Amino acid sequence: MKRKYTLFLLISLLLAIVSCSNKAKTSGENTENTTKATVNIPNFNADSAYQYVKAQVDFGPRVPNTTAHVACGNYLAAMLAQFGATVTNQYTNLSAFNGTLLKARNIIGSYNPENKKRIAIFSHWDSRPWADADPNKKNHQKPILGANDGASGVGVMLEIARQIQQQKPELGIDLIFLDAEDYGDPGTDESWGLGAQYWARNPHVEGYTARFGILLDMVGAKNATFRYEGYSQEKAPNINQKVWNAAASLDYGRYFIKEEGGRVTDDHTFINDFAHIPTIDIIHTEANGEFYKNWHTIKDDMEGIDRATLGAVGQTLLQVIYNEK
Repeated sequence: MKRKYTLFLLISLLLAIVSCSNKAKTSGENTENTTKATVNIPNFNADSAYQYVKAQVDFGPRVPNTTAHVACGNYLAAMLAQFGATVTNQYTNLSAFNGTLLKARNIIGSYNPENKKRIAIFSHWDSRPWADADPNKKNHQKPILGANDGASGVGVMLEIARQIQQQKPELGIDLIFLDAEDYGDPGTDESWGLGAQYWARNPHVEGYTARFGILLDMVGAKNATFRYEGYSQEKAPNINQKVWNAAASLDYGRYFIKEEGGRVTDDHTFINDFAHIPTIDIIHTEANGEFYKNWHTIKDDMEGIDRATLGAVGQTLLQVIYNEK
């Protein structure tokens, strides 16, 4: 009896060893699978983005029909090409609300253009010809530099382009710089976003579509707050949730606040309505519904740009882009 008991113990011990070995192997396989599934997200360089914002502002106000506008457009197209994008320029004449014919230029940088699964990122690159919200009425006819209102979103996108060149995401990406957004009449919604209206009706690729779009507007101010914009929430609430959840996972909840914001007529309005691409607007709004404090004033300059905010927005977008399958 004693011998049988010893044999039983040996058998039990062998079974336990085999079981542990199998568990260890399974655990190792799971670890390997988890490692393979982990997405390597590039690190957004806020200093780099800041310099791209400054480079635009250094041209002066980027008002259509000016030499600064032409020079900055050439710079943006050249930077996208330098970062490995397939560049498309849409040159067109657009009629402003006051009858002015605007020589406009939408600039598109495409990555992995043959991939039908795409994400579109937008920002306008022009600046407003009038500082009509300036507290000093003497400044109302002066053009603005638009460091935050325009250049900040473009600066973030150029840094994203630089990162994409170094590490390609799985999906195709289109970085779309829209013109003639800020040449509008405060009393007429349709007078804004002229470049976006043109692109939405005449995309750079026939039959173009994207899984979703993200518009950046005024994304560079210190302690900026981004809330769920009303039209975005109506047309693409799941994209709002995707982006704000990504921000929360990166501990950027102080910027991306999960509460309703005001409804804004912006480039995304026309992209949703005419191109039928679900597109959200990441736009600075205060708790009282007001925009960035220097909006449409001559103080919208580099002093108002904060690297930390650029970094929060840029890293959040990279998180979204590289996790999309």
